[in-house]
Amino acid sequence: MAFMLVILGSFTQLHFGQRSSAVAAVSMQLPLSTRRAKIVDAKGKPVLLRGVNWFGIETEIHSPHGLWKRDYKEMLLQMKSLGYNVIRLPFSLQALRSTNILGVDFRIGANKELEGKQPIEVMDLVIQEAERQGLLVLLDCHRLSDKQIGELWYGDGFTEQDWLDTWKMLAERYKNQVNVIGADLKNEPHGKASWGTGDLATDWRLAAERAGKEILAVAPNWLIVVEGTDGNVPGQRLKRHWWGGNLEGVKRFPVRLPIRNRVVYSPHEYGLGVSNMPWFSDRAFPKNLRPRWEIGFNYIARQNIAPVLIGEFGGRQVDTKSIEGIWQNELVKFIRENRLHFAYWSWNPNSADTGGVLLDDWYSFDVPKQKLLSRLSPIQFNSELVARWTKPPEVAQAPPANQANQPSQYNQQNPNQQNPNQQNQQAIAGNVAQNPPTSAKPFSAQLEVNSNIYSDWPKGFCVSFKVKNPGGGKVSNWQLTFNMADAEINNSWNATFSKQGTNQYIVTPADWGKAIEPNQMRDIGFCANKRGSNFKPTQVEAKGEK
Repeated sequence: MAFMLVILGSFTQLHFGQRSSAVAAVSMQLPLSTRRAKIVDAKGKPVLLRGVNWFGIETEIHSPHGLWKRDYKEMLLQMKSLGYNVIRLPFSLQALRSTNILGVDFRIGANKELEGKQPIEVMDLVIQEAERQGLLVLLDCHRLSDKQIGELWYGDGFTEQDWLDTWKMLAERYKNQVNVIGADLKNEPHGKASWGTGDLATDWRLAAERAGKEILAVAPNWLIVVEGTDGNVPGQRLKRHWWGGNLEGVKRFPVRLPIRNRVVYSPHEYGLGVSNMPWFSDRAFPKNLRPRWEIGFNYIARQNIAPVLIGEFGGRQVDTKSIEGIWQNELVKFIRENRLHFAYWSWNPNSADTGGVLLDDWYSFDVPKQKLLSRLSPIQFNSELVARWTKPPEVAQAPPANQANQPSQYNQQNPNQQNPNQQNQQAIAGNVAQNPPTSAKPFSAQLEVNSNIYSDWPKGFCVSFKVKNPGGGKVSNWQLTFNMADAEINNSWNATFSKQGTNQYIVTPADWGKAIEPNQMRDIGFCANKRGSNFKPTQVEAKGEK
C-alpha cells in the first residue's frame, strides 16, 4: 500500500494507491463537508469514510491500547494497509486533564516518542503520524470520567461547560491539523437523554447545537457528528434502540448549526453478542432488521437530509448461521448498498463481547472478520495481505499476562438482558490461569481494599477491587487474594486472576501497576458467570513489599 500527503495551498490532498494487478489511485482533497446525504471533499467529490475505533485514551491508562505490544506507527500502517481511511479516536475529559499515561511498554524498543508525554500529547503524536500515513481522525468524546459512559453530556463530576471547554480546546489545538476532520460530540446518549423535547437539561439535540456552534466558531471546517439517544423522542415508532441509536427525531427536529453542510448523524448498532434485544428472537428475523434500520436512521440518508456514519458496529461472529453472524452480514450488505459511512468497533482485540479486527497477539488480524469488512473497502483481500500481517510460528506469542479484555460497548438497562461486559471496566486485563506457581516472596505491607459488586444480574455479576496504598512509602510487587466458590470468571482487567485449588484466587497486577505510590490506588476486577448462590468473593486482602 503506497500513500502520500501533499499540502496544496488552502487545502490538503491525500493520495492513496494500492498494489494489485491494476494499480488504482484515489484522491481526497480536504477539508470535507456535506452535500445532502453525501460527504464530499474540497472539490465536491463524494468520499466514503471507512474507519475503525482504536480505544484506550478514554480508559484509566490514558493511551491507545496495544502499545504494550507494538509501536503506534506500525499499528497505524496496518490500519491503512487493510483499507481503512479514518480512525475514530475515543477520549475522556478526565484523560485530557491528566498528566500521566500507563500501559505503554517502552522496553520493547518502540513508542519512544511517547515516553514522558501527557495524554493530550500522546493524542498529538498519534494524530500527526496518522497524517503522515494518510489517515483521517474523528475525535470522539467517549466518556466524561474514565469509568463509564454517562447518560448525558454532563455528570460524573463534569459540567456542561467543562464539556464545551474541552471541545473548544481541541478545536483550537487541531484546527490546522488537516487530517482531523471533526467532532463526535458525545458517545451514546441514553437514559434521561431526549431529542426534540425542548428540555434544556436533557434535550441532546439542543446540546449538540450548542457544542457545534462553539466548535465551528474555532474550526469552521470540521464535521459535527451527532449520535442519537436510546429513547425519549416524541412520536418515535420503535420501542427500543441501542444507546445512541435512536435518530427517529431528526426528521422533525434536525440539528441546526450556524454553518451549513457540517452535520453528520451517527447511530450505533450491535448484535446478539452485546445484548439479546427482542428483535433477534422475533420470528421475522433477519427480515425485520432492514425496516428497523430505515426507521431508526437510514431514512436520513435516503431522504437526502444528511449523511449517516454508523459510528460503531461489531461482533465476534461473522458466519451465516449464528444470529450475530447473520446480523453482521446483513448490516455490512446494508452499508454497502446504501453507501453509508462507518467506523468498526473495534481495532482492539480486547473488546470483550465484540472482539476486534486484530487478534490477541495484537499483530495478526481476524481473517474471516476482515474478509467480511473488505466488502466495504477498495483494498483487495488476498493471501498476500494475510501473509503480511501474520506472525510466523517462531515469532507469534500467546496473549501476555497483561493482555487487555476491554469490556463491551453496552450495558442495556433491561435487567433480564443485561450484558455482563460493561464498558466501565478498564484496560490491560489478564487471563484466568489454572494452578500457576504461587509466589514465595515475603510480604511486608498491608494494602487497603474496597470491593464492590457494581453489576449483578440473574446469571452473572461484575466486581471491582480498588487497592490503595495508605501511605508510609511505595509498595511493590503486591498481590490480592480472595476466595470464591460458585462462580466462573469470564473476563478480567488490569491483572491476572490465577485460581489455586478449589476456591482461592491469587491476583497479580499488570506490569505497569505492580508499584503503588503512597495514597495511590489501582483498580482491578472481573466479571463472572454464577454457578450457585455462594458466588460473592470473601476474605479479600492485598499485600506487597516495602
